[in-house]
Amino acid sequence: MVSANILPVLLLIASNVFMTFAWYGHLKFTDRPLWIVILVSWFIAFFEYCLAVPANRIGSTVYSGAELKAMQEVITLIVFAVFAITYLGERFTINHVIGFSFIALGAFFVFKAPIS
Repeated sequence: MVSANILPVLLLIASNVFMTFAWYGHLKFTDRPLWIVILVSWFIAFFEYCLAVPANRIGSTVYSGAELKAMQEVITLIVFAVFAITYLGERFTINHVIGFSFIALGAFFVFKAPIS
């Protein structure tokens, strides 16, 4: 059995893959009517929720809400960076690295003990 420390991370990674496709996958299909894109995105997002909700429920036994949110944001950035490069064919620049690093730094401080 996967521990309560690791399982939420794995579930959040999987849920973010689904959500990234729900939010951005349609950008390769701009010829499709918007209403179809919305319905398909909702369908994909359903599976994201089926993973994210248990991730947060299980994760809340070992992480605070703030830690879960910070973890989710960093995972989202990593998943999106890979998606943008591999699926959308976008370049990942130093500006992206710097911006995402600042967000990750914020998550680092959420996990640190209170600063006195």
